[in-house]
Amino acid sequence: MGHTLVEKIIGNKVGGEVKPGDIVTVPVDWCMIDDIMVPFAVQKFQEMGFAKVAKPDSVVLIYDHFLPATQVDDTRHFRVGDEFAEKYGIKHIHRTDGICHQLMTEAGYVKPGDIAFGTDSHTVTYGCVGAFATGIGYTEMAGILGTGELWVRVPESIKVEINGKLPKNVMSKDVILRIIGDLTASGATYQSIEFTGSTIDEMSIASRMTMSNMAVEAGAKCGLFTPDEKTCEYCNIPFDDSVKALMADYDAVYSKVLKYDAKDFVPVLACPSLVDNIHPVADAKGTKVDQVFLGSCTNGRLEDLQAAAAILKGKHVAPFVKMIVTPASRKIYRQALSDGTLQILSDAGCIITTPGCGLCCGRGGGILSDDEVVVATNNRNFLGRMGTSKVKIYLASPATAAATAIAGTIVEA
Repeated sequence: MGHTLVEKIIGNKVGGEVKPGDIVTVPVDWCMIDDIMVPFAVQKFQEMGFAKVAKPDSVVLIYDHFLPATQVDDTRHFRVGDEFAEKYGIKHIHRTDGICHQLMTEAGYVKPGDIAFGTDSHTVTYGCVGAFATGIGYTEMAGILGTGELWVRVPESIKVEINGKLPKNVMSKDVILRIIGDLTASGATYQSIEFTGSTIDEMSIASRMTMSNMAVEAGAKCGLFTPDEKTCEYCNIPFDDSVKALMADYDAVYSKVLKYDAKDFVPVLACPSLVDNIHPVADAKGTKVDQVFLGSCTNGRLEDLQAAAAILKGKHVAPFVKMIVTPASRKIYRQALSDGTLQILSDAGCIITTPGCGLCCGRGGGILSDDEVVVATNNRNFLGRMGTSKVKIYLASPATAAATAIAGTIVEA
């Protein structure tokens, strides 16, 4: 019996074959701690009585949710993180560089075949390069800091196969939202989702990141792509035999297989207030909006900003709409500045902010009030996430978001 991609990755790390349901202890290649969880992970580390960090060079601290600080206590998180890093020799610290999930691959940390854990559920994003990556709590993170390893249960796998060419203005965000709608928010609980097919092969790494990022919204433990030449170019590594071996066997066993024809996808929305409440954009056409948000670890990359700029060029955001643009990293910000993308967005009336999580986590400006409507490109539309519990959040692709900002009502691009 063959093995799925997640079984290959975990098996390689433990030095033997594994099967779904096995509980194994894995060495951790990378662990990421974000600014929200730093004080709690440090406190648990101290309570557990560890005298040193087992593998300080594998630890990355990233300040992104609380930047710029909007509450007095935010700066305590930075102080605790800096003091911990200095005391235990942690060198990898990003204070203003962007969102943790963008940086963990962009900055050259996570590579194909790695095992990574982070104190944020969207750590699953790193599956875009063929790594087993998932979110954990601060207690588990404290354990990794002290020991350099963690136990995991090998997950079952769901195979999603998509073939063909996507229609115009259908982006990978539309694809993953449709899949989440089909699976439901709990349909992939503690399973690995493997994305395959000719459509997937043609996707950029940025588009794959969007899909891995949102795999957790169906309950998945990880969302995996088979690493290819594009992956290796992005990660600046050779496409050698060790990478080529990171693929599912032809006779791998899956708990479920979903097959799609790319031409059947249409622009969709996750409607208030559940991520699996998926409907075609056409169903909500004409809904008045107060704000549009373009950014987050889901859709704050250069191709996302460029897609929005292509629609906004020569036009202007509706006079009663605020459109906030937050690049996912400083590198992306500079790229978008260099190629004129930010100029187009600025000319169209967008508010361009410093790289970071921003409005996605309800911080950094743009909070909404009762009965306001926002169309956003991030990953969650839960009640109260972007303001009061009466805010209506629609999740959409960058193309849909940009077209909506111009019209002032929900429209297809």
